Amino acid sequence: MHESVLAEYVRDGVVESQHFGHLIALDASGAPALIKGDPNELIYPRSAIKSIQGSAMVRHGFDSSLRNLALICASHSGSKAHQEGALEILRGAELDESALQCVVDRPLGIQERKDWGDKAPTRLAMNCSGKHAGMLATCVINGWSIENYLDPEHPLQQAIKNELETLANEKVAKISTDGCGAPLFLMTMKGFARAFYNLATSLDPVHKKIISACLNHPEMVAGIGRGDTELMKQVPGLFMKVGAEGVQAAFMPNGRTVVFKVSDGSERAHQVILQNAFARLGVNFEVTHPEVLGGGKQIGEIRAAN
Repeated sequence: MHESVLAEYVRDGVVESQHFGHLIALDASGAPALIKGDPNELIYPRSAIKSIQGSAMVRHGFDSSLRNLALICASHSGSKAHQEGALEILRGAELDESALQCVVDRPLGIQERKDWGDKAPTRLAMNCSGKHAGMLATCVINGWSIENYLDPEHPLQQAIKNELETLANEKVAKISTDGCGAPLFLMTMKGFARAFYNLATSLDPVHKKIISACLNHPEMVAGIGRGDTELMKQVPGLFMKVGAEGVQAAFMPNGRTVVFKVSDGSERAHQVILQNAFARLGVNFEVTHPEVLGGGKQIGEIRAAN
């Protein structure tokens, strides 16, 4: 595993910690503008590919409001709006919460989890409930079984795999299971980057509809105060989606694409890494820099490695 330093934690001018990983930035032509680490490194893209999973659902008949199309691509915070959107999708397929097979959880968002208090976790509150609701609705539309919709051999999961392989122009190396219970696909970093470049530049009405939904409703893709939502609101045309274990994908409408995987799984440097990579592509924006404190005072920074 040939990694590169993606970010540094600096205290009083001394690099105290480093975040290693793999990063690819593609320019508007699809050519590499920046590569760190190994482009052939195999990674699980985790929830970063939900827009591709959502595209497969829409391709196979799923339709709803733009808000709900954004929600099926979301790792949502578990707000009332998020949970009500998932229920609306289920009701449209004449189903209810009991049909969901994602794991039970409390809301992902910090404020939403505080508001949840000591109530028991539920499947609806779980951050992938929108995606699972969309999966179930797609199955109903096509007359596919809903009892085993998470089986990798199920027609829905095969359709998702095909969507991903087509965009990435490579075969999935291995199928595992994501945290929510859905199939998870192992792929190379360069395939991961290619998939999002192709999604960004696609003229396919399905892809354009999914991305439009997310850009118009960033609050449904993550939640208020969270990185994906706030940066998408700040930077016109920017699409981005985080994945667990340090994964991030982002692109601009003309195809300028950044994907990376932080090897230690940490997300604390995500925004500074993203800012630095996009600056190399001529896209500049401000981000929130995590605090490095000593005695309650700012005495350092987390910075992207050059």
